[in-house]
Amino acid sequence: MSTPPASKRRKKGAPDLPAFQPLRRDFAFLVDESVAAEALLRAARGAERTLITDVALFDRYAGDKLPAGKVSLALQVTIQPREATLTDAQIEAVAEKIVAAVGKATGAVLRA
Repeated sequence: MSTPPASKRRKKGAPDLPAFQPLRRDFAFLVDESVAAEALLRAARGAERTLITDVALFDRYAGDKLPAGKVSLALQVTIQPREATLTDAQIEAVAEKIVAAVGKATGAVLRA
């Protein structure tokens, strides 16, 4: 008798789950309608690469409540701490980096 072939399946290790809860922050930017949403997404992702794990566009608004030629693009940013829970000051610093990076890359301003 022959022995059955060894399983070719790889054993899966435990997933790399972070020990800390992710934070989600929403930002609405006022930008020229000619600016691509992808430019805002890229700028926000690059603002803090060690902490930002996801950026998604969840709303686009254009209407009479905005200046002519402008649109509002709303982003949700996921911040994932890896080493320690973030303080309010650290979270605010990340938010400021996001607003600054998006503004510099696209001319967008935070919508009030």
